[in-house]
Amino acid sequence: MDFEIVFAEAVKQLLASIQRRYHSLIFQTTVEQLRFEPTTETRNRKPLKRPTEIGATWELRLGPNNRFRVLYEVLPESREVHILALGIKRGNRLLVGGKEIEL
Repeated sequence: MDFEIVFAEAVKQLLASIQRRYHSLIFQTTVEQLRFEPTTETRNRKPLKRPTEIGATWELRLGPNNRFRVLYEVLPESREVHILALGIKRGNRLLVGGKEIEL
């Protein structure tokens, strides 16, 4: 049974900080990777050691050199995946909307 992917309103604004040519890649990969087993750990999908300040408990890495991060939480009882933020990994820093966030 599929999970419904729900994008937070803030994610649409965060897309503006990412080059337009990557928008469809981010959307497609997110849906493909999280629709069926969002809580199964893989090479590019990992639980966070502690929840972020925005409430995300999981991270999906994608894109060229895995430089994009999709931060999300899973609500298994309602079969929903809430996409809370998109970020860009630069070195050892994760930037979400131009602001550094700690994982």
